[in-house]
Amino acid sequence: MSDEEYPLILKAAWYYYMEDYTQQQISQMLGVSRAKVIRLLEEARAEGVIQFIFRAEDSSRMQIERGLIERFGLDDAYVIPTPGTSSDLSDSLARAAAMYVSDHLRADGYLNIGYGDTMSLVLNHLAVGRSGSLNVVSLTGGVSYYLPKISSEIFGMRLYLTPAPLVVSSRDLRDALLEEQSIRDVYRMTEHADMSLVGIGGAEDNATVLRNGILSKTELALLKMQGAVGDILTHFVDAHGQPIDTTIENRIVSTSLEDLRAMRNVVGVAAGPEKVAAIHAVLVAGYLNVLITDGETARSLLACQVES
Repeated sequence: MSDEEYPLILKAAWYYYMEDYTQQQISQMLGVSRAKVIRLLEEARAEGVIQFIFRAEDSSRMQIERGLIERFGLDDAYVIPTPGTSSDLSDSLARAAAMYVSDHLRADGYLNIGYGDTMSLVLNHLAVGRSGSLNVVSLTGGVSYYLPKISSEIFGMRLYLTPAPLVVSSRDLRDALLEEQSIRDVYRMTEHADMSLVGIGGAEDNATVLRNGILSKTELALLKMQGAVGDILTHFVDAHGQPIDTTIENRIVSTSLEDLRAMRNVVGVAAGPEKVAAIHAVLVAGYLNVLITDGETARSLLACQVES
């Protein structure tokens, strides 16, 4: 960096980082080409004229996110600070997911969404926080689980729901329902949506599937005996993310895991020590493109090892 060029470097860096001028504006002000402005800014960083200092907690968060992306082959990861209580964690996760959707989904876009308490919270936050319309397509049966508590008319949310229960009494009934034209139409919509948002459940005593009466304690205990660590879209999986072959699996009106893996921009939203094994299983199986979680869960995931 010569003495003659230093003033140009200093001015370019100041106007760009402190005054928020565009590179084109700086080019016109300094009487140089835009390509030279880019070079001046690069030299400002290389020579220490401009320095970036991250707060310690922000630097740690970025490292954790990068670790998740590299470890599990993700396109992106969003790690929030861990709140003090589990109820705060659920709401913070839902807010983060709603923000992610609003930032990354095109106007009037189509969002696939899965079953679960966190997903219901996300819908509520989207109903009050997103400007513009949104098309929501359900990935499972169970109409009542997809109805936001807040009126969807606030911003024109359009719901395309699978007209069937989440779990039915027999495999034959499930197969017959899947042949219904109204259900097939919704399934076809899920294949073309811009983004898919799914929760991940753990196989614990307060699991959503128990609280909502989807499964009994005996049924969940049997699944755990067969190696289940949790579920995604109500498909229970083992530590490697492989579906558990049970009669429950054959009675679920839900998008298959193979179809989920083939979808674009699949975002998983989950956190908590009781869900670490389930989240890890879903990640190693490659069902997700993006993970939204909290700091403590992220660190546990990076330390997690699964026996072959």
